[in-house]
Amino acid sequence: MNLTLKVWRQSGPDDAGRMVTYQAKDVSPDMSFLEMLDVVNEQLILSGDDPIAFDHDCREGICGMCGMVINGVAHGEQRATTTCQLHMRHFEDGATITIEPWRAAPFPVVKDLVVDRSAFDRIIQAGGFISVPAGSAPDAHSLPVRKEDADDAFDAATCIGCGACVAACPNGSASLFTAAKITHLSLLPQGQPERITRAKAMVDQMDAEGFGGCTNTGECTAVCPKGIPLDTIARMNGDFLKANSK
Repeated sequence: MNLTLKVWRQSGPDDAGRMVTYQAKDVSPDMSFLEMLDVVNEQLILSGDDPIAFDHDCREGICGMCGMVINGVAHGEQRATTTCQLHMRHFEDGATITIEPWRAAPFPVVKDLVVDRSAFDRIIQAGGFISVPAGSAPDAHSLPVRKEDADDAFDAATCIGCGACVAACPNGSASLFTAAKITHLSLLPQGQPERITRAKAMVDQMDAEGFGGCTNTGECTAVCPKGIPLDTIARMNGDFLKANSK
């Protein structure tokens, strides 16, 4: 496969960025998207040019590090797939591919396709944990949990914090991420004592970071590689309203 890449290049957070065109030649359809970028970077290094900076770690769709907008879609057009698990066989030979970083003010560009997502860390630090003494690990089945609640908690806990929801949202909202981190704790017995204060603290921090408000557009769930459902936001809003009604 031979491809034309239009890649966002930006030297640093305070520098002006621009789109730069590269040719990717002899790309195997079995390569992942990141492997294709590796090959392009090898060619750039050999020619004495600065390689394209992009974030990655496990390359197994688990860590959430690989985040970029591909042809206008966060993680690309393949549903429920992270960028590292997107393969070149989903593109046509001779295609032109546009690659950009996440676009949101709370995610400043570090370099090229790399953005600073530490705002997510601060949201979790505001309350995404259980601080009350819970004792040692209980015996299996000693705390009854409805299967529906356990399933919903597990679905929310699959969030990998990649930030695709923010990149896709026209408001730059982090509601899906924040709701997932709140919901997976609030549905379990251990998370009940701090349920309401947790929601208020994390939503307040999300707002303080500069993320936009949710208007139920649903673009976040459409690009979420783990399929976090929109109703997690409804649960978060319910707990937040309870906190503010007291």
